[in-house]
Amino acid sequence: MYTEREAYAFSKHIYMSADKARRVIDQIRGCSYEETLIILELMPYRACHKIFKLVYSAAANASNNMGLNKASLILSKAEVNESTTAKKFKPRARGRSYPIKRRTCHITIVLTDISIPKYKNRFDKYLYL
Repeated sequence: MYTEREAYAFSKHIYMSADKARRVIDQIRGCSYEETLIILELMPYRACHKIFKLVYSAAANASNNMGLNKASLILSKAEVNESTTAKKFKPRARGRSYPIKRRTCHITIVLTDISIPKYKNRFDKYLYL
């Protein structure tokens, strides 16, 4: 599924709607590692903190487990999938109750090393050198 030059990190059952997380993921997909961290720090959404920690974790996996340089990493794959929905009831007036859906999502981050010649041509359009 993943090659030896791809570092990844998963986060499952995050208490957040998948649509709200996708709004942030769509902005950072294809960016370099350093650019991704800058974008996530400056965006005002609640999803940014969780995604920031996930990107940071994937980069730590790349440097510690595979010996890759963080400066040559690019965010090659970032996806958000819906997870389970917790259904609750909110008490209302006159003994009634309204249903509440507490949505969760799974986030996958994959960082690829572009210093390898095999991947260099594939990600040339993302480089701003």
